[in-house]
Amino acid sequence: MEDDNLNDTDRALGFTIPARHARGRIVRLGPVLDTILAAHAYPPAIEALLAEALTLAALIGSTLKDAGGQLTLQAQTDGGVVKLLVCDYKGGELRGYVDFDAERLAAGPEQPTLFALFGAGYLAITFDQAATRERYQGIVPLDGDTLAQAAQNYFVQSEQIPTLVKLGITRQADGSHVAGGLFLQHLPEGEEGRERLHTRLDHPEWEHVAILGGTMGIDELADPALSLETLIWRLFNEEDEVRLLSEVAMTRGCRCSPDYIAQVLGKFPVEEQRAMAGDDGMITVDCAFCAQKFPVAVSDVVL
Repeated sequence: MEDDNLNDTDRALGFTIPARHARGRIVRLGPVLDTILAAHAYPPAIEALLAEALTLAALIGSTLKDAGGQLTLQAQTDGGVVKLLVCDYKGGELRGYVDFDAERLAAGPEQPTLFALFGAGYLAITFDQAATRERYQGIVPLDGDTLAQAAQNYFVQSEQIPTLVKLGITRQADGSHVAGGLFLQHLPEGEEGRERLHTRLDHPEWEHVAILGGTMGIDELADPALSLETLIWRLFNEEDEVRLLSEVAMTRGCRCSPDYIAQVLGKFPVEEQRAMAGDDGMITVDCAFCAQKFPVAVSDVVL
């Protein structure tokens, strides 16, 4: 049911459908997304790309069981307008930026394709588990029409898990952004110790879940007047049981600070620190994520 007074944004909610051996995650971003985008003042095409990538990072990152774990999405180009796109998620905190060729972007169409933006590029998805200190990375080519398709290909090819990813971004009348995402996966048959590669892509249970997930519209995903619980109910209200999991609140997060920058600079040899400094004895460090400059005096980092 729609509630015009509701503003359900900046959180992710997980769920499972035990009888279908399926799990899902739904996310919606609002003010957090606007805060990140406002720091960069990107052209509309790049802004839309970053919004989609941040939503994808929130969607997949919030599935991490390790509270200290981190998910990083990195898309690199081969002949495209975008040189590098990086987003990461850690404990509900999101950040991201895009490095691109402004002149080539301006010379192209108003709404460039994914291929125009990245060429023969690739998407790398990296999971860092803080508890076990393990790192796992999968790489897939950016050969779909959207980042959502690339992410689906990653899970099918690298993880061998049938997956559905849907993303949608809208711009409100007041100029603010709202983005939503749906993530569905079919898990192994539920038999103890069974390998995930035995999960069949054409399994009837998965076909049923995927068809239902495919009916979710972009307008619903990105409508803050619809609660995430309502969206899950709309999709799966005829199932015998749908278990809601704990929610994750989303915030803008950038781990840079004057103290952190000083610690990083302190790892460089003294000669290199002095070479980085200007005539005023200050080293100015630009943070690509939050678009802030951090001036640090050499005297504060030289030991």
